Amino acid sequence: MTVRIANAAGFWGDWTLAPQQLLSRETVDFLSLEYLAELTLSIMARQREKNANYGYARDFIDVVHQIIPELQNQSSLKIVTNAGGLNPPSCAVALGQLLRECGLGSIPIGVVTGDDLLERTGSLTDSTWPHFDTHSPLGDRAAKTVSANAYLGARPIYEALQQGSRIVITGRVADASLTVGPAMYHYNWDWEDWDRLAAASVAGHLIECGAQVTGGYRTDWRGAPLGRIGYPIVEIAGDGQFTVTKPEGSDGAVSRQSVIEQIVYEIGDPSAYMTPDVIVDFTTLEVAAIGNDRVAVRNAHGKPRPEALKVSLAYADGFMASGQLLVYGKDCIVKARIVADLIAERLRQEGVDLGSFHVELLGAGDGVPGMVPPPDGLREVMLRISATATDRDPLEAFARQFAPLITNGPAGLAGYAQGRPVVRKIYSYWPTTISRDALTPQVSVQTADDWAAAEAI
Repeated sequence: MTVRIANAAGFWGDWTLAPQQLLSRETVDFLSLEYLAELTLSIMARQREKNANYGYARDFIDVVHQIIPELQNQSSLKIVTNAGGLNPPSCAVALGQLLRECGLGSIPIGVVTGDDLLERTGSLTDSTWPHFDTHSPLGDRAAKTVSANAYLGARPIYEALQQGSRIVITGRVADASLTVGPAMYHYNWDWEDWDRLAAASVAGHLIECGAQVTGGYRTDWRGAPLGRIGYPIVEIAGDGQFTVTKPEGSDGAVSRQSVIEQIVYEIGDPSAYMTPDVIVDFTTLEVAAIGNDRVAVRNAHGKPRPEALKVSLAYADGFMASGQLLVYGKDCIVKARIVADLIAERLRQEGVDLGSFHVELLGAGDGVPGMVPPPDGLREVMLRISATATDRDPLEAFARQFAPLITNGPAGLAGYAQGRPVVRKIYSYWPTTISRDALTPQVSVQTADDWAAAEAI
């Protein structure tokens, strides 16, 4: 027997129909839904600033609403997700309300917290938060921090499942841990069985980005239709060996190439892929196609987990705005650069001081600088100018420069690229680490009815 773990979300904004499409075709033991990235946490921080009850992936509630029939019919199905983002309890409250309305109020929901370090940034010394790459201190950025979250591992997910959770909502946990937790729960492996932990982590790494391993984003993307692409399923055996597949009859493809391309995606040192659960050696892996849309992965090896956990920290770093104009005609490249110079000159006339002023000609090779030369006979280009400043006012002046050019700039500008640029806050990323001993993850398991009632708290 194997445990079947699927993933139907690789990021916040992924195809919301994917979970329902997968579950309507396949029966799985666990469905993971992965929503978080460094940028996502910054977006959630902004939302939490506006509303203390936000800060989680609200799409998750809509997704669960779509799969209510599957929750009712597949009694063994469990869901594990990091949709809780910066506010797992509020996510559980919203989910509890939905399930109560659908007559599923008895479903136990587990919530994992303890990753959020925001309240600690002001009390810890600068040396506690050195930049992961430059080793420079956080310094006065600590006062501007809007989110700081440690990457927890699989153990609290395992504990939530052990306590009877049918749905587990976490904050920032390592992506692969969404698979490791269910595998550990199913087989009750030893937490120092490094090779099995490594195998489950490789399985989690392969499916964490959703359809990337089933045909999306691959170099030979023309090899299979993608309209109703199937999202991935791993079948993990008791010895840790596993097979990658997808729902029968779905689009996309699971091939040796698609699996290998995902194996090397965002792993850093292939001999020492760091996770909170285990350090994985990818260099020993054996990958083989064993059937139609079935690829076996064998021989994973692991080493003891690191003592430090990665921390994703974001801090307020001023403001930015970006505007676009479509420039057309045989002289479009020259004209676009003249238009950019006009905007810069008019800002100087107004005495506007910007932190940065970045010009791109999209379609003329600027999207991939140095790799793609402008094509011969180019007749249109998208001029995009982005600017930053420490305050809003200079950027409001910048945003007002685009529309007038439609009538007082050179001929051949189209004003329908976008409306007036919007001034937005900038949140900069600061990767750092913290000792795992400094964290105490918490697990709270209640029925959907109980979480729904918590709205009044």
